[in-house]
Amino acid sequence: MNRSDAMGDLAHRLARDLDAAFPDFVRALQDRVYSGVLRLTRRRGEAEEITQEAFVRAYRALERYPAEQVRSLALQPWLWTIALNLCRNRARSQSRRPTEVELRDHDDQAPDRTEDEAIAVSDDEWRRRLETLTEPVRAAVVLRHVVGLGYEEIAEILERPAGTVKSDVHRGITRLRTLLDEEGVRP
Repeated sequence: MNRSDAMGDLAHRLARDLDAAFPDFVRALQDRVYSGVLRLTRRRGEAEEITQEAFVRAYRALERYPAEQVRSLALQPWLWTIALNLCRNRARSQSRRPTEVELRDHDDQAPDRTEDEAIAVSDDEWRRRLETLTEPVRAAVVLRHVVGLGYEEIAEILERPAGTVKSDVHRGITRLRTLLDEEGVRP
């Protein structure tokens, strides 16, 4: 069964019994949503909060929707619309607040890095590269190449024409490749 068929089946199950099927909905999409939101927000804690809030809002909405509407939902794009709106709202809210500074005690000796920390450094490098993209281009690249959505789904989520989304993805990938070349990194 392909991903589209699996999501359609899941939509039918959610329409029949929301409480029984919702854990499967979360398991099916939580990693993709978290990964994409992390690329957009650049902060793990914030990405966790937004991902959790997206699922809470999805559950509350599904409770109110008639079964026929739930069955007809394209679940992944619908959930991404919720998550992206939360990201935008959070960014707007944060732009109105003063910046917080984290103070840490620094030891003279650097701790040994674990494998997870090495991966985090790589994630930070990619976040830094993604930050060079404009918000619409970054969102399109993340939804296409991190989350794995199709152009039509991305266009629906971002409320932009599919041709524009394709251009955004192309521009973003070209920019990222240029950065990699400038840094001497060969993927």
